[in-house]
Amino acid sequence: MPDESLIVRGAREHNLQNVDVTIPRDKLTVITGLSGSGKSSLAFDTIYAEGQRRYVESLSAYARQFLGLMEKPDVDTIEGLSPAISIEQKTAGHNPRSTVGTVTEIYDYLRLLFARAGTPHCPNCGRPVQRQSAGQITDNILGWPEGTRLEILAPLVRGRKGEFRELFEAARKQGFIRALVDGDLVELANPPKLNRRVNHDVSIVVDRLVVRADDRGRLTDSIETALKLAEGLVEVVKHGGEKSTHLFSERYGCPACGISMPELEPRHFSFNSPFGACTACGGLGTRREVSADLIVGDPSLTILEGVILPWGEPDGYLRRVILPGLAKQLGFDLSTPWGRLSEKARRALLHGSTGGAQASDDDEAKPRKRAKSTATAKRAPVSRIPTPVAWEGIVANVERRYRETDSDSIRMELEGFMVVRPCGSCGGRRLKPESLAVTVHERNIGEVVEMSIGEARRYFDAVPVRSNGKPGLDAEVATPILKEVRERLRFLDDVGLDYLTLGRSAESLSGGEAQRIRLATQIGSRLVGVLYILDEPSIGLHQRDNARLLTTLKQLRDLGNTVIVVEHDEDTIREADYVIDLGPGAG
Repeated sequence: MPDESLIVRGAREHNLQNVDVTIPRDKLTVITGLSGSGKSSLAFDTIYAEGQRRYVESLSAYARQFLGLMEKPDVDTIEGLSPAISIEQKTAGHNPRSTVGTVTEIYDYLRLLFARAGTPHCPNCGRPVQRQSAGQITDNILGWPEGTRLEILAPLVRGRKGEFRELFEAARKQGFIRALVDGDLVELANPPKLNRRVNHDVSIVVDRLVVRADDRGRLTDSIETALKLAEGLVEVVKHGGEKSTHLFSERYGCPACGISMPELEPRHFSFNSPFGACTACGGLGTRREVSADLIVGDPSLTILEGVILPWGEPDGYLRRVILPGLAKQLGFDLSTPWGRLSEKARRALLHGSTGGAQASDDDEAKPRKRAKSTATAKRAPVSRIPTPVAWEGIVANVERRYRETDSDSIRMELEGFMVVRPCGSCGGRRLKPESLAVTVHERNIGEVVEMSIGEARRYFDAVPVRSNGKPGLDAEVATPILKEVRERLRFLDDVGLDYLTLGRSAESLSGGEAQRIRLATQIGSRLVGVLYILDEPSIGLHQRDNARLLTTLKQLRDLGNTVIVVEHDEDTIREADYVIDLGPGAG
């Protein structure tokens, strides 16, 4: 029956020679045959390509201009075609910020769970963080040295885009005179025009006063005013000596350490947001560091012969002034091979010393400018050594050049002398200490994403939910989130990926792993009436996991979808509802 089948007539893409084929809908069909027989040409370049082309043609002309024209495959007709989704053998991209958790969207649910049901702790002492009243905040401030000058601020905007003209006007009508906008003090009578496409910080200046015990009433009133304005937050700027800003929250704060934390939001657990990302590594979890082993070449060479690879054979100011000064200061001979230099000299050259010639090779420009004065140039002998100053070291020199250069080619060249190591600040967990101090069932989000899929399933199955007086997470908040997380973890387990961790970088996945992750994501979407086309999903899969993969494909079919698989695996062929065998010697 035409309405129960996908009918292809006259397929001529690549190796196909006028192939006619009828594929039953809502069944698992395997296309097999010799390499080069046209399996992928039929499945992807004909059926899937036509499905995509028809979908794009259904969109408006405005939307089509961004997608580009798609050529019609070389085929006479295709009837009974459903919306098609291709799950091919390809890596999951090269974005270093993509992980197994973000690709499968499990991490989005984890952020929501930790923000809404997590228990915050002090990142310093580890105590559970409690809410602070206005009186407790006042007591904390009165503990500072008497006479300290203060500014009480109400932080109304924290890292949000907009012009905020109505906010400035409303604050002015309430009697406030000044505000702190992106660190600058402004008059509310004449507020600045802000760029609405840029994030801004806006705090209203509530009061200026000095720490005195007899001013407790005024301080309490100011803090209460700020808390009311900023929905539970108050900023106190301490002047005198070194200026410092302290954030207090009516919601969360550690009385022992004096640390306050804002109300938890999902963005505080995102390593792609400045509110959650580790400040040292920017949320990557890794940092590039110069390796002393990579910057030194053949140890039988001298420094002048190019043993320091980022320098090559040194010339100019580096050769004439800096290196002779270092040799004199550290007591070594520039004609001595690197391998025969003393350990002290090698360490000082690589990692710096407190005395030596001018540290930076950027100063090569200085003698060039001085050389314009010929009289001065004649009087200054080349061998003259400048006053000894700190030598930054070759390692620090390469790091500084990498950090400061605007040239992509120089950056790529210097990356050849660097290695990628876990960030020392966050331990590779990508988040700020405040975010990692929030726990669910005694684990923080960094520890959860380090678990394998199998371990994570057992952990989330054991997370307690409050019921009948038993302690645990708030059932109304946690139950729907835990349901989604458990289901997605089960789908990943079912396709044989129980060994992966949620924090695993997506660019490190093999093609087969990436394909099975997309397969598990599609099962989780619960779509019906879709044509799924897969490219050898059993590749890279251990034989013991084949049965689990086949169960997953059948589950996709049983939802009411048509599944077409290009495959060589015998077990998959035997389990198929229908088989299409292509090529010479087919059958």
